[in-house]
Amino acid sequence: MASPASIKKHPIHPMLIPLPIGLWVFSVISEIVYRITGRGTWRSTANDTMFGGIFGALAAAIPGFIDYMSIKQPHARKTATRHMLLNLSITGIFTTAYALRRYGRKNENTPFLLTLLGVSLLAMSGWLGWKLVYEHRVGVSEPEEHGEPGEEAYQPQEERQPEEQPA
Repeated sequence: MASPASIKKHPIHPMLIPLPIGLWVFSVISEIVYRITGRGTWRSTANDTMFGGIFGALAAAIPGFIDYMSIKQPHARKTATRHMLLNLSITGIFTTAYALRRYGRKNENTPFLLTLLGVSLLAMSGWLGWKLVYEHRVGVSEPEEHGEPGEEAYQPQEERQPEEQPA
C-alpha cells in the first residue's frame, strides 16, 4: 500500500521520524553528561533538544496520520493504532518532562525519569513501525510488473529464476 502522504512516491513520515528520535535520544545523553559534569550547557542542550523533538514529533504525526487513515487491512490497522497511541503518549511524556524542567523544581529527578521512559517506549514504537512497513507493507509501493525502459522487471525473490552459469 503506497503512502498517500508522499513526495514523488517517497513517504514523508519515515523522512521525518529521525528528527524527534535523534533529538530525544540526544536529550537523554545530554542530561546524563550534565549529571556527570555539572556543566549547565549540557542541561540547556538537553532542554533544547527535547523541545525540538516535541515539534519534530508533531511534524511527523501529520503524514503519519494521513497514512493511518488510508489503512484498510484490520491487522495492519490494529498495529497502526497501537503505534499511533504509543507515539502520542511518548510525545506527551516528553512534553510533561519539558514542562517540569522549565517550570518545576530544578533538581527534581522526575523529568529525567520521564525521558528515560520516553526513550524506552520509542524502541517499542519503532518495532511497531517496522512491523507496519515490513510485515504489512504500509507506506510501501510495490514496483510495477514492468520496470522503466532499461530497468529489470521486478520479481519477488520466490519467483526469480536461477541464473545459468556459463560452462
